[in-house]
Amino acid sequence: MLQDEVSEADTLERLRLAALDGDPHAVDDLMRALEPLVMRRCAKFLPHRADAEEACQDALVAIATKLRSYSGAGSFVGWVTVIASNSARSTYRSLKRRGSEQAVAVLPEALDPRTTSVMAGSRVDLMEALEAMEAAKPHLVESFVLRDLGQLPYDEVAEITGVPLGTAKARIHDARAFMRGHLVERLA
Repeated sequence: MLQDEVSEADTLERLRLAALDGDPHAVDDLMRALEPLVMRRCAKFLPHRADAEEACQDALVAIATKLRSYSGAGSFVGWVTVIASNSARSTYRSLKRRGSEQAVAVLPEALDPRTTSVMAGSRVDLMEALEAMEAAKPHLVESFVLRDLGQLPYDEVAEITGVPLGTAKARIHDARAFMRGHLVERLA
């Protein structure tokens, strides 16, 4: 872990403890300190900044209201990553549902590569692959999200998911193979 990450984790832990002790300013300070981290996590899932910001705000509200429920299993940053990832995935599902409910007068025959962001398209593909994995192999999703999208170390993924390190690594390996297969299939 880099020195900056250690000092950030120490700062977040200090603010978390102060908030739990009833310091009225600590919760605000904690949310301000967490916002860039949560936004980065949400932006890994959602291609449009406004959508990532919506998910970020939902995640910050959830973190503030559930602060006392953090059990100490894994790092606080890991716990925040789980909430941010779940919020981003929930926002994606909501946006997808809203989009399918709205009537479109004329459906486009194909996406215009001049107006479609490669990054946005790849994130949409990622979210669709995650949904497919959630339907087919739900036990793999959390480990994959925490490791590959949340960038948590393997040992922390194992601790958060409550499985042995070898099991966590195997799940991540299997999830990567599933994602690779699903994404390659979409290209074909």
